[in-house]
Amino acid sequence: MLTDLKKTIDRKEIDLLPPYVFTGEVKVIEEERQVGEAADFLSKHTCLGFDTETRPSFRKGEIYKVSLLQLAVPERVFLFRLNKCGFQPALVRLLASPRIIKIGVGIRDDNRNLRKLADFTPASFVDLQEYAGYFGIEDKSFSKLMAIIFGVKISKRQRTSNWEAPALTEAQIRYAATDAWGALKMYQRLAAFAEEEALGIVK
Repeated sequence: MLTDLKKTIDRKEIDLLPPYVFTGEVKVIEEERQVGEAADFLSKHTCLGFDTETRPSFRKGEIYKVSLLQLAVPERVFLFRLNKCGFQPALVRLLASPRIIKIGVGIRDDNRNLRKLADFTPASFVDLQEYAGYFGIEDKSFSKLMAIIFGVKISKRQRTSNWEAPALTEAQIRYAATDAWGALKMYQRLAAFAEEEALGIVK
C-alpha cells in the first residue's frame, strides 16, 4: 500500500494539480499579552505543525532574526510575530517539551535561528524530510511532499516577502498557515498509512 505513493514528482506534474491554501482559522499574535493564552491552548495538544519565516536579505552582510513562528493544530493555526511579541518563555517551553511532537520540513535551520533568540534544547521534533524517506519518497521539499501525499499544488510566492511589515497581508497569512498546517496533516496521513499497513489493512 505504501508503494502507492510516488517517489518523485516533476514540476510539469505539479502544475496540473489543483492549487491549495489553508482556509481555516488563523490567529495572528502580535502582542506579548496574547502569547500565554495561545501557548496554553497549544500545550493541550500532542502534535503541532511547525514552521518559521524570516525577512529575506537582499544585501551582503544583512541578516534578520526570525520574524514569524507558526504552530498548527488541525482546526487552527497560530502565527506568532516574534518581531513584535517576542520569543516568550511560554513558546520556548512548547518547543523544548518532550511531550509535544513538533512536525516541520527542513527544521534544522529553523531551530538554529530560534536558538539565537533564546537558549533552549529543541525536543520531540520530526523532520518530514527524514520521515517521508521511510515511505520511499525521494522528493523532500514542502511543495513536492504536498503534491505527492495530497495531490495539490502549493504556491511559494510569498516566501521572500517582507515578514516584518507593519501588517501581514492576507496572502502572507495564508501562505504561512499552510506551511505549518500542511506539515501536521502530512505527518498524520503518513502515520495513518503506517498504522494501516501494520494492521494489515489494504486500501
